[in-house]
This record gives sequence, C-alpha cells and structure tokens, in this order.
Amino acid sequence: MPAPESAPAPAAPTPPADLVNVQIDGVWHKFPKGMRMIEACKQVQKEVPHYCYHPKLSSPGNCRMCLVEMGMPPRPAPGTEPEKDEHGMPKIGWMPRPVIACANTISEGMGIRTESTLTQEVRKGVMEFLLINHPLDCPICDQAGECRLQEFSVEHGKGESRFREEKVKKPKNVDIGPRVRLDDERCIMCSRCIRFSAEIADDPVLGFTERGSHTTLAVHPGKRLENNYSLNTVDICPVGALTSNDFRFQQRVWFLSETNSVCTGCGRGCNMEIGARGDTIYRQTPRDNNAVNSSWMCDQGRLDFHFVNSELRLTDPMLRVGSKHEVTSWKKAIQSIAAAAAGLKGDEIAIIASARMTNEELFFVKQLAKTLGTENVDVIPRNGGADNYLRTDDLNPNTNGAKQILGSEPGSKLAGITEQMSRGRLRVVLALGENLLKCGFERRDLEKIGHLTTLHLLANASAEISHVVLPGTSYAEKRGSMINVTGRLQRLNKAVNAPGNARDTWEILRDLIVACGGSNGLYSIEDVFSRLAAEVTAFNGLSFAKIDDLGVSVLETNETVPLLEREKERKAKGIIVG
Repeated sequence: MPAPESAPAPAAPTPPADLVNVQIDGVWHKFPKGMRMIEACKQVQKEVPHYCYHPKLSSPGNCRMCLVEMGMPPRPAPGTEPEKDEHGMPKIGWMPRPVIACANTISEGMGIRTESTLTQEVRKGVMEFLLINHPLDCPICDQAGECRLQEFSVEHGKGESRFREEKVKKPKNVDIGPRVRLDDERCIMCSRCIRFSAEIADDPVLGFTERGSHTTLAVHPGKRLENNYSLNTVDICPVGALTSNDFRFQQRVWFLSETNSVCTGCGRGCNMEIGARGDTIYRQTPRDNNAVNSSWMCDQGRLDFHFVNSELRLTDPMLRVGSKHEVTSWKKAIQSIAAAAAGLKGDEIAIIASARMTNEELFFVKQLAKTLGTENVDVIPRNGGADNYLRTDDLNPNTNGAKQILGSEPGSKLAGITEQMSRGRLRVVLALGENLLKCGFERRDLEKIGHLTTLHLLANASAEISHVVLPGTSYAEKRGSMINVTGRLQRLNKAVNAPGNARDTWEILRDLIVACGGSNGLYSIEDVFSRLAAEVTAFNGLSFAKIDDLGVSVLETNETVPLLEREKERKAKGIIVG
C-alpha cells in the first residue's frame, strides 16, 4: 500500500512592502521603496506632465518634460542630530537642478516638488524647445482634441515663442506601413513607437536618423511597419505624428461618444472603447485591463467593425414567397417559424447557434431547444490565427460560455446534424448567427430542409435559400456578457442602435419561445442574467452589474496570455512599471 501523499505546503504569504517616507509638495506620504517618482506623484493626484514615459515601456528620459525639483535630508555632522521639520521628519535640502521623474526612484526622506517656481520654469523651457520646429497645423491634425502637446502647451507653455528662424522641414504624409502614416514634422522624438515595436511587438523596424533638430523618425531600409499590432503606435503617440489610415480625416474626436466594451474578434476578449457618432462606428481603441490585454490590441480586432456599418446589413424580417423574399412584420415571421415546428418530433428539428452569441442569447437557445424538445443543438467551432502576443487560437469570443450553458463541447453534434440533413430527415433548422454555406454545409443538403430560418446580421447565401430571414444585432448594438479563453466573464455595452427594424437577438429568441408554447416574463438583460445565474453554476451569485468594466474571473482554464507573461517578467526585472 503506497504511503499517503503529504498535504501541499501552504503558499508563503506575500512579504509586506518596504515603505518609505516621501514628501510631495510639502505633504508626507508612504510609498513602496523603489517606486518611480512619477508614479508616486500620480498616486497622490499630483500631475507630472510627460511624453516619452509609458508604464508598459522602458524609460529613456528623452523628452525631459517630467522634470521636478528633488531634495534629500543633508547628512548631519558627526555627533549631531539631523534637523527636523514641523512634522518631526528630517528637514530636506533641495538640489539646485531638477531631475526627471520617469526614471528616478524614491527613497527614504526624499522630497519632491511638482509645482515650485523652478519646476514651472523648466517645463516652460522644455515646451518652448519642443514647439520651435513643430508645425502650427492643429486645425487639420487628427490628434487635435486628444493631443498632449496641445494640452501641455496651454498648461505649462509660455504662451508665446521667441523663435524667429525658419522651421526645419521634415517629411510629411509618409507611408510607413499598410495601416499607419507618418508626419515627421509633428514628431517630438519621444521614441514611444520605437520602444513599442522593439519591446512589445518584437518588430524593431523604427528608429531615429540624423541629429539635433534634424532628427527624423524613419523605417529601417527595406522594412515596413506592418505587424498586426502596428496601430498601437498611433494610440501611444502623444502628438499627431503617427495616424491611422483607417481613421485619418474621418471624424473629430470631440464628436465621438466612447463606449466601454470588449473585442469579439477572437476568444481573448480584449477590452476596448468603441468610438461612434450617431449610429456610425469610426474607430475602436484598446482599454487598459491588466488581466486581459494590458494596454494593447491587435490591428485585426480593432478594425473588425466595418461590417456593422455595412450596406449589406439586414434591416427587416423577411418571408420567402415563391422565389423571392418579401418584407414582413416580426409577428408574422415568428408565427411562421412556430407553425413550421408545430407537431414535429425533436429529432426533426435542429438549432445551429454561434459561439459569437452572448451568454444571455445562448441561454434562450437552450430554452428554445427545450421548448421544441430537440437535442440537436450545437455551435460552430473556429480555430486558427493564434500569435505569441494577444490573439488566441479560438476565433469564437464565447466558446466557454457555450460550453457552460449548452453543456456540450462545441462541434460535437455537428456531424450527426449534417448526416440527418443530408438524408432529408430535418424538417426545421434554425441557423442563429451563422452563414451555414460558409461553415461547411452543402447547398444541396440545405435545400432538403422543409423550413430553414436564418438569423444573421448580413445578407448572405444561406439567407437567400431560407424560408424566414431575421435581422439580428451586432456586438456594438446590444448589451450582454461573454466568457473569454482565460475564464473571465466580461460585459458588452451598447454603443450604437441597430439599423432599420432589427431587434435584439435575445428578444427575438424570447418571443419565438413564447410563440412555440414556452413561458415569458423576462424583459431586460438584467432579468435574463439573473435567470442564467440561477441555473448555470459558473454564474452563481453574480448579477449583470457585478461584472463591471473589467470583468470577473468565473472559470479556471489554465490558459495564459503570452504578452502578459512577458510583461510580468519585465516588471519583475524593474524594466517597466507595468
């Protein structure tokens, strides 16, 4: 008989942080030893303007905008006690010259002044130098409205220029990659884009050439900025030197309404902001979440919104009459589906849903299958395209949600459904969020179905042969939740209205359940999630409001994020703040 295994040793408690006393603008605070000065100031709401510093990148101290006044207690003479201030702390002796706050760390007894006369004067001097050769093209610059140079020139600049010489002319409108353009006249040489490309994207194609006022940002000979994370350089550029080809000259940022949501391009669920004006989406940008995507987002995901604005969007329910489809009312369309399913056995009905649907929509898929008495329910799996950064192999954003709610592995029932379809045994098929002709189904098999319903966003080949076509809502037009590949429950928020008479997908499914003899009583997404939380273990104890903007972990999947793992290593080495 083998000896019993010993119990695992309890995890060692995290050692307490070594705190030091630091005076910031006359007030003493405690911070962890070794924290960067700029981060300590940030914690107590003392702004230190900066350009080159970014917490996820190394700190080269290029721009000098973060200069602050620093002091330390003078070393007392032998046999004497250090002089104390009114707080009983060692009195500080101030250095005659400022230091950069981005690369220097705090220590016991240090003093920092962010608002002193010396600090204000050096900031004005730095701003004056940065603006000497900068073009005055704010009215036509895409960065206007979110430009740090604009903001800091107002807050910390002189308000006038003493420069009377000719400005140095540099290249404009330079094509440096398929998605990014460079206006070198606007560059303030912060090097953020260079460091991101080298340190995060592992694609060191950017660098500086020449010297002094003639320094120019350039792409290495024979190279282009074309990696799948290139648009992050546009996000972190503090001025308008790098702009997105897709967003360039499309909209002024102060007209955009920003909505917190998550990307549905793959199973990672990167946190993002949707920028829209009216009911048109103009851009998607990453939102900080250190548990999911840090501060970054792939180009593929951020540009995956144009279909929402597409002219191919379905806007009204339609019934097939003869060889054509005619617009109908929602009531008639749903009654048509219910009538086709009435009296059928469960094995004559199939529901092919999508792991792109929200948890709330999948909940109604399960309820609809129960009402119709069928077990022929599955979602289409999608794989491929993973990289060593953020993109994951699972191209569906809610595979984990589908597993938890439907109770089966995605794709496990598709072979059986396909076989029944090919033999003409399926009388009613509902394709929810999927174009079946693009998912491996044959047209000849679909034409054997007695009644095919397609619920989709866009006009497609499957819709053309469907008896009923229902217009649904995209990720940007609804509220709901999804579980990403690391088991994090996250929330979608509505940014724009659906076109025409398109309805929220969960409401369509609810009304279809009622038409087929099921029960009603759910009128909001909060009500739906409450039912979901009561019936599915992974959601127990949660409410829609508790998910909040950063999400909450509900499953243990042992999946890691390569980019975040490398970021942890760099943080542990003190290269970045993180």
